[in-house]
Formats: sequence, structure tokens, C-alpha cells
Amino acid sequence: MGGFTPARATRFFVPLLLQAFSQCLTYPLVAAIVSHGELGVEGYAAFAQGQTVMFLIGALGSGLVLTGMVHARTRAGYRCFRRLNFAMMAALLGVQLFVTLPPFYGLVFGELLGLPPDLVSVARETLGWGVFMQAAFFFRNEPLVVLYNARASFEANLATTVRLVLTMASSPLFVHMGWTGPMWGVVAMTGPCFVEYALSHLYARKYVRALPDDDGRGVTAQPATHRVVDQFRFTVPLSLGGVLLAVAPLLVAVFVGRTENAVAMLAIHYVTIGVANPVAFGALRMQAVAIQFPPEWPGDRRMLAYAACAGLALGALPLLFTLPGVSDWYFCEVQNLPADDLWRARALMGVYALAPFLQALRGRLEGLAAWMKRPKTVMAGQIAHVATFLSALSLSLCFGMPGWQMGASAILSAAAATILFLHLDLRR
Repeated sequence: MGGFTPARATRFFVPLLLQAFSQCLTYPLVAAIVSHGELGVEGYAAFAQGQTVMFLIGALGSGLVLTGMVHARTRAGYRCFRRLNFAMMAALLGVQLFVTLPPFYGLVFGELLGLPPDLVSVARETLGWGVFMQAAFFFRNEPLVVLYNARASFEANLATTVRLVLTMASSPLFVHMGWTGPMWGVVAMTGPCFVEYALSHLYARKYVRALPDDDGRGVTAQPATHRVVDQFRFTVPLSLGGVLLAVAPLLVAVFVGRTENAVAMLAIHYVTIGVANPVAFGALRMQAVAIQFPPEWPGDRRMLAYAACAGLALGALPLLFTLPGVSDWYFCEVQNLPADDLWRARALMGVYALAPFLQALRGRLEGLAAWMKRPKTVMAGQIAHVATFLSALSLSLCFGMPGWQMGASAILSAAAATILFLHLDLRR
């Protein structure tokens, strides 16, 4: 398939970028359905809390894709990966349903996250019905790793594009028909997820049939149960790192919930992060690029330069939402944000322009660590991320920083700390 060149890396990266961007874009699109319900933008805050807890639980399997890219390159490895993926899906869906039972949902959404009683029930229902969407994400892991390993990122992106188109079509349709509110938001997100999985599975079949029986190192001689256990051990540190990342929005909610006018401050945070996250997560897909194009000689830093340039280019996208026409339309008309809070949203988008650059550098380091089969380095970097994140939030609350500023300041400082830690640990 060839070594690194900027053209090859871009052909592989751009579909991944578009996939991540379009995948995250479905959430602000669905937000229009949710925020036009009876509860308005506060209903979206509760909906986002339910989704955040769902993604926190799902993050326990967040290392599966990178695990598959490393270990599912043969028929035997792929079969073991499928067994591992299904087992983790079944266990985590059980955990998700368990949290919706009393008294746990009240402790999580009411006591911990500080939602009022009427919004607690909204967050609980969002989490409960979200099990179908969570299942679709896990099913998608299997064809996704095959497509990535074959560098068929275009096909993976095409499936996600279909999902995005369906979600985009449902958003104005649902609002026009009066199908608004949190539960209709869940419906609008779940159906397209299964369409995406079905298409990904269809595209991946020919690559599955082409998988070799052995990688030339005698892997098939190892018992299948042992290979599943080995993959699980590889996944755990990567997944724990993902859990720590998923905790970040909850930490923001915990701290912002203790500031003045907390619900309004949370709404500002969620509608702005809904725009910033698609670009930032797209930049983080540099992980897969780093695995597919590892260093070809000691001191090979071409991927570092590529990641830096890509991050800078992507940083221009959040700046579009600081422009008067774009920001007025999106934040006030689409997301129903009060006009008095518009200047805050614009300021946050200017700050979030730094996020893609930092995430691209971090993604390159995490992909390099996974290629070197050092998942504990990735997990340790995520621990540094959350430690810095928590410290920044604590200091912000202590010194009286307004709630709408706390999330952005903590996110950027934690990303910078993660880059520094990963760099130092990989040099060790």
C-alpha cells in the first residue's frame, strides 16, 4: 500500500476527518429537534446530560477500534476481535440499563449533576432509550476496523455520510411536524446509526474475505481464548483512557452546576462544544493515520509536521462561527440560544479554534504509542489529561470564573498537558 507521503496520508485522513465531523455534526442537528420542545434549551441540557452518561459507559469500549487495527489483520485475529466486541457490548448495555433504575438515576442526574427533578426524568429516558444507538456503535466496530486496515476510509466515510444525510433530513422534518423534544431527538439519531452499520458491513465484506489466515508469525497456533484475552488486555488501557476523556463533560457539568445561573451556563457550553467537537474529534483521527503510516526510520518526523499543518488548517473552521451572520443564524435561530448569550458563544468559538491543532498533535502521539504496542502510555496520558482538567476546573471555581468559560479553559489546558506527557513518555 506504500509508505508515507503527504498525498497518501491526506487520501486516508480526509475521509476519516469527514466521518468524524459528520458523526459529531448529528448531535447539534438533533439539538434543534430537542431545543424546540416544551422545555426549550433547558431540555437540550438534560438531553445532553443523558447522552454524556451514555457515551461515558460506551467509552469503556473506546479502545476497541485501535485494538482491531493492530490485532484484527488476520482471519483468526478478526474472529477473536468480534468475540471481544460482542462480549463488551453485552456487558456495557447491561450497565447502561442498570443506571436507569432507581435510585441510581436520581443519584447520577440529580445529586451528582445537579439537574432539577423535571429534567432528571428527561436525562433518564434519554439514557434508557439510548441503548439501541449504543448497540449500533458497537456493531459498527467490526466492519470499521476492516475498512481502516484496508485503507478503505472512503467507504467508511460514505456510510457515515448517508447517516448524516438522514439525520439532516429528519431535523427540519421533525420540527415541521411538531415531533420535538428529547425523545424525538433520540429517535432521529438512532435509526440512521443502524443504516450506517448496515452499509459499513456491506462495504467491508470483500475485505474480510481477503484477510490472510496467518500473519507469518505463527499467531494461529495460539488458542483462540488466549488471543481474545490478549486483545482484551490490550484494549483495557486504551478504553480506560477513553473513559477518562468521557468523564470530562460530566466534570464540566458538576462544576458549572455550582456556579451562578447554572442551567443557562450549561446550555452555552453544550451548544458551543457541539460545534467545536466535530472538528476537534476529526483532528483526533490522526491516531489512525499514525498507525497506518508509522516512522520509516529513526527520527522520522514527517507525521509530526503533517499533523501540525492539518491541525492549523482545521482550526480555521470554528472561527467561522464567530462571524455575525453565521453565529446569529446557528446559535439563536437553530439552537434557540437567548440573544443575550450570543457574545459568549462567539467568544468561546474563537478560543476553540486552538482545539484542532492540539488534538491533531495528541492523536499523532497516541497512534504512535498504539503502533508501538504501548497502550499503557496512552492511558497514562489520559490520566494526565483528566488530572489537569480537574485541576483547571477546581481553580476556575475557586477564583470565581464565569461558568460559560470553565469548560473551554479546562479542555485546552488538559489537551496541552496530555501532549507534553505523551511526548516525554515516548522519548523514555
